[in-house]
Amino acid sequence: MNEKMREGRLASARAAAEEAAPVERAAPDALTIGRRLRHVRQQAERTLGDVAGAIGLSPSALSLIENGKREPRLSVLTSLAEALDVPLADLLATAPPSRRAALEIRLERAQRASTYASLGLPSVRIGPRLPTEALEALVGMHEAMAAMRSEQAATPEHARRANAELRTRMRQADNYFADIEGAAAQLLSDVGHRGGPVSRASVDRIAEHLGYHLVHTSDLPGSTRTVSDLANRRIYLPQPEAGQHDARSLALQALGHLVLGHEVPADYAEFLSQRVEINYFAAAVLMPEKEVGRRLLDAKEAKDISIEDLRDAYGVSYETAAHRFTNLATKVLDIPVHFMRISSDGVIYKAYENDGIQFPTDATGAIEGQRVCKHWTARAVFDQPDLSRSYQQYTDTRSGTYWCSAFVDRTPSGLFSVNVGTPYQHVKWFRGRETTERSLSRCPDPSCCTRPPQELASRWDGRSWPSARVHSHLLAAMPPGTFPGVDDTEVYQFLERHAREDG
Repeated sequence: MNEKMREGRLASARAAAEEAAPVERAAPDALTIGRRLRHVRQQAERTLGDVAGAIGLSPSALSLIENGKREPRLSVLTSLAEALDVPLADLLATAPPSRRAALEIRLERAQRASTYASLGLPSVRIGPRLPTEALEALVGMHEAMAAMRSEQAATPEHARRANAELRTRMRQADNYFADIEGAAAQLLSDVGHRGGPVSRASVDRIAEHLGYHLVHTSDLPGSTRTVSDLANRRIYLPQPEAGQHDARSLALQALGHLVLGHEVPADYAEFLSQRVEINYFAAAVLMPEKEVGRRLLDAKEAKDISIEDLRDAYGVSYETAAHRFTNLATKVLDIPVHFMRISSDGVIYKAYENDGIQFPTDATGAIEGQRVCKHWTARAVFDQPDLSRSYQQYTDTRSGTYWCSAFVDRTPSGLFSVNVGTPYQHVKWFRGRETTERSLSRCPDPSCCTRPPQELASRWDGRSWPSARVHSHLLAAMPPGTFPGVDDTEVYQFLERHAREDG
């Protein structure tokens, strides 16, 4: 029964009790009423059978009330108060009658919770034979577990905080992680890779070197990208319908967990960090540091750095090439940069910076879900007649002038732009610096691009009513679980089915 229903049922009882003695206004629940009733009965040295018989109840029915498993009617409580010679207010008070009773109530509530039931463990019998020390330990354990679940719960606020912390870590490291670079380089050396693009056959050899077999299948659970069978040392991947580089990246990301020694993530922040690390690892294998570093240094000397060249040379997506460039730009080239992936309506999905650009933020400092200025290159690219080509533009912003190159990525979820930029003083190293496209952004000044022109506003203000397209992923709680959004039952059924078929 919910609190509102209980409030209505006991409203008149509280009014009567308040006439006898002041009590807290919150409605007592069945557990508290039961413990208070037992306390009063035992203080009066009355037995269950004695009190139950006095009001026409069976001892078992009274026991259910005392154990909080049955909510008593007001008439029954009134009769019990009369039989025990106490004011009704004593039975309806919201405070437990003793510290021991308070502990018993907390343990009972914890054991009745759906989260405990989902563990499939037996409940501890709560009675006078249970030592108080054991009761305290059990309550402490349950409440510590609840606190951990709360901390691990990937609410939107928790997700934004985890994203912000990870972005700070990336900025402090200039988005370069030597340990992951070393692991990728060592693995390529172990399999005898001699340079150039990493083929699917090379990825198969890498998997075999690690003792795993790659299996492409068309029946992966819908909530997963890949599934690793650690018992039988198989990694299941989707059929490579989306292109060769996608199949390679997914396989290397799954293998990255093994190479980097990841454990089951303790919370969403660790899950997110692991996701970034395996993406980094996959890119470091597909685009090795030494090789790409030399290529970038040559391009810098020629003043001809281009993301498209990296994409084409290693057969990866534009986004992978852009990510990889940000890994090495500051470490190898001494060039600060920023990166964005935004939707066609300007909403930020991913972003990184160490060049001082000021992304739009909310009150908590989070940038994911914020909308970038319409005059920035990342949005201006959508207005170009040929979306198959990259677009370059200079933009004057409140934090300085930036040159950026953006490319439109067509996905099943719609159009996105991938944007890489650098401060004006570093543009001399990049292809496309000769562009004459220039824009001015005054954001967050509302007159820049969020406030409509006065003429339009005066004509339509109060005469329109748009129906907004809400970004539900920004409002909904993140999916729960160790691996957010993954249906464990589907995964285990999948593994069971394939263990029989492939065994």
